[in-house]
Amino acid sequence: MVRKKYSPRQLFTLAGGVVLSLLLITFYIWHLSESIRLGYEINQLEKKLETVKKEIAQLEAEKTALLDPGKVERIAREKLKLSDPRPEQIIYLQLDQDLNQDD
Repeated sequence: MVRKKYSPRQLFTLAGGVVLSLLLITFYIWHLSESIRLGYEINQLEKKLETVKKEIAQLEAEKTALLDPGKVERIAREKLKLSDPRPEQIIYLQLDQDLNQDD
């Protein structure tokens, strides 16, 4: 059997084809792994977003409850020991006429 001799140009072309094929396969595998990683990251971020949305809703409900005038008054009377002012504690201020004319 006689072996066929390949020219350097043919060997270079074959080596280039092999290297190019390996690069394409490597890029394809990298692309798939990145797609999987990004899908996993998106899933985690969506779960975190849902958690944050639930926390916001809970805080909004808590804010609404805390800003309820009845609750504010109850806290003022029970915890802070505040009461309605007596008539002699109320001071009425009268605005100067010059201030009213500027409007």
